[in-house]
Amino acid sequence: MKSVSLTAYPRTVAKRSQVKKLRAAARVPAVIYGRKTKPQSLELVAKDLENLVHHSASENILVDLSVTGDARPMRLALVQEIQHHPLSGKPLHVDFHEVAADERVTVMVPVESVGEAVGVKTGGGVLEHVRFKLKVRALPKDLPEYIEVDVSHLEIGQSIHIGEIKTAEGVEILGDKLIPVLAVAAPVTEAQEAEAAAAATEPGKEPEMIKEKKEDGTEGAAPAKAADKGAAPAAADKGEKKPAEKKK
Repeated sequence: MKSVSLTAYPRTVAKRSQVKKLRAAARVPAVIYGRKTKPQSLELVAKDLENLVHHSASENILVDLSVTGDARPMRLALVQEIQHHPLSGKPLHVDFHEVAADERVTVMVPVESVGEAVGVKTGGGVLEHVRFKLKVRALPKDLPEYIEVDVSHLEIGQSIHIGEIKTAEGVEILGDKLIPVLAVAAPVTEAQEAEAAAAATEPGKEPEMIKEKKEDGTEGAAPAKAADKGAAPAAADKGEKKPAEKKK
């Protein structure tokens, strides 16, 4: 990874309304986190940042950052994160992480497949990206912008694991060596597609009614208890008295 020159300017505004005006003036707020110094607020020319991102293969960018008026003429830094507008995609904020040229750093690097897998070309399989990024450790100058993985030899059911990926000298891929990164899955049949579609559109089943068993062992709704034949109706009130018999 080659470093790219970028000019930044000290930033004094911090309130939301002030930052909004800053963006309206075609500037992008930024922060650089130093190795042994406190974070410093900066601002960038939006056009410079957009050109930098446009000409980079990924957002893992190593920059020679020149801060106007700073005591140090140049600072080596990695772009740690770029926040984008959800609709326009324009950069809203940038975080830089200052690094030393002789110290290894750890970053997430995107994975790109190269070639067409045999299982896809002849067997109708599907290439799956199990991991889109890998954690990589190296000196700043040795960091790759992305990792290329040749998948042309993959048959259906085969995969490439972290331990099988070759990298340049001085570049170490971190993580469990048995974790799959790319794989070729079997094609989905028409019957499987129809079954999945039916399962997705099937209305919910009505809950089953719990039926009470009768004394004879058959199932059915429990009948209401009927009054005994000839039985006198119950009195409305417990304290109700029978009428007195008339004397003859």
